[in-house]
Amino acid sequence: MSFFISNAWADTVTTASTTAPAGNSLPSILMLVGFVVIFYLMLWRPQAKRAKEHRTLLSNLAVGDEVMTSGGILGKIAKLDDDFITLVIAPNVEIKVQKGSVANVLPKGTLKS
Repeated sequence: MSFFISNAWADTVTTASTTAPAGNSLPSILMLVGFVVIFYLMLWRPQAKRAKEHRTLLSNLAVGDEVMTSGGILGKIAKLDDDFITLVIAPNVEIKVQKGSVANVLPKGTLKS
C-alpha cells in the first residue's frame, strides 16, 4: 500500500523555523512612510484646504451679500453678528442662522431672477 500513500515522518520543530527571519526592516518602514504620505496627500491636505477656504468665506461676509446655506436656503444678509446672521428670504420674512451654515456666496442679483 505504500505505493499509493507516502509515509508520514514526524519532524522535530526547531526554534529557527518558528521565529521571524532576521532581515532588513527598511522595506517595512518605507511602506509605512509611504502610507502616511498617501494619507496626507489624499485626505488631510485637501480637507485642510477646504476648511481654510470656508473660514475665509465666512470672514469676508458683509451685509447685502446673497448667500446659500448648507440646507439650501437662499437669502440676503440683513444683519451680521459674530456667530449668527439674519437672512431675508422673502419680503418681510427674516430667519436667523448660524454663520457656519453658509455654504456659498452667490453673485449679486442672483435672487432677483
